[in-house]
Amino acid sequence: MPESGQATLTLETCASINDIPAREWEQLAGCTNPFLRYEFFQALEASGCTSEATGWSPSHLVFKSDDKIVGLAPAFLKIHSMGEYVFDWAWADAYQRHGLAYYPKLLIAIPFTPSAGPRLLLAPDLREQLTPEQIHDLLDTLTDKLGAHSWHLLFPDSEDQKLFQHDQELHRIGCQFHWHNHGYGNFEDFLAALTSRKRKSMRKERRQVAEQGISFARFHGRDIPEHVLSAFYVFYQATYLKRGQRPYLNKRFFELLREQLPEHVHLVIAQREGEMIAGALFLAGKTTLYGRYWGCLDEYNHLHFETCYYQGIELAMELGLSHIDAGAQGEHKLVRGFEPVITHSWHGILHPGFREAIENFTHEEAEHVLGYFKDAQSVLPFRQQTQD
Repeated sequence: MPESGQATLTLETCASINDIPAREWEQLAGCTNPFLRYEFFQALEASGCTSEATGWSPSHLVFKSDDKIVGLAPAFLKIHSMGEYVFDWAWADAYQRHGLAYYPKLLIAIPFTPSAGPRLLLAPDLREQLTPEQIHDLLDTLTDKLGAHSWHLLFPDSEDQKLFQHDQELHRIGCQFHWHNHGYGNFEDFLAALTSRKRKSMRKERRQVAEQGISFARFHGRDIPEHVLSAFYVFYQATYLKRGQRPYLNKRFFELLREQLPEHVHLVIAQREGEMIAGALFLAGKTTLYGRYWGCLDEYNHLHFETCYYQGIELAMELGLSHIDAGAQGEHKLVRGFEPVITHSWHGILHPGFREAIENFTHEEAEHVLGYFKDAQSVLPFRQQTQD
């Protein structure tokens, strides 16, 4: 990268967040995005959720110039593709059918979190100097050095996307549904922006939840009692067990989240006849409320929509947040005022033959995603399309 006389930029990895000075991380990451907080990664490691045993071996990227840290990025060596939300199982299967190893792979992402945000935490000078070709070369070289077969950057924000756009890019897009506050002062203002039919439908859903004798309580940070957190964790586990899967996160992680990042944590609990029946955990950033974990034991009409979406919208308004990122999938969000958003990922495939095949796949996939995105835009429930 450097011209004559300039310092040499190197890229290496650290096997634990604790090997990176907290002050260095915080200077580059800031403290407003909960998923970039140093304590978030500490909680993942201390609870054992990201470890060699779970297939999430921390391998955080460290950019250095003259032995000085000038950039960082959350990264992991993976031996599977679970918990990523950008699905490459078909790629792995194709490798296996040809007698090739797809894993390990280098993943630059927030574990178990399909939410867009900064991924490369770079000093301003370095960000200005780096070109897309250089960052690709650095990652290709590091991936090969680690004995991995590919690298993957998931859900980067617009600034990071600029660093990866070049002629040889291998770029995927996806579609999520997010809620935006277009000047609403309260929930009724939001309903007033919808068509009459959708407005009546949402009011009916909320009324039917109340008619089942369900009410809601909200808890924040360290004020979340232990028995409430314990109940929530049972609900969270149930979400996975119903699908025959084990949950990615354990109770200890949520305890550490409450203790180490209390300012970000909000918990909505549904109650009926004095008993807790469901819960949804949200993390608040500077402008965004992230809906992350939800669960219930028994099924109630519209309980999921009320707990995760309508209560979330009210919470976001109370906190003065303009945006809700409710995670992956869920067309049911669309008719409830969540708007389609394009998400991005970049991939470095070292095998030249498979790289070409995957590139062709991503081009075809993108056509379908863009068509889906446009179709989703056309059926939004608003009386008229609101523009920011």
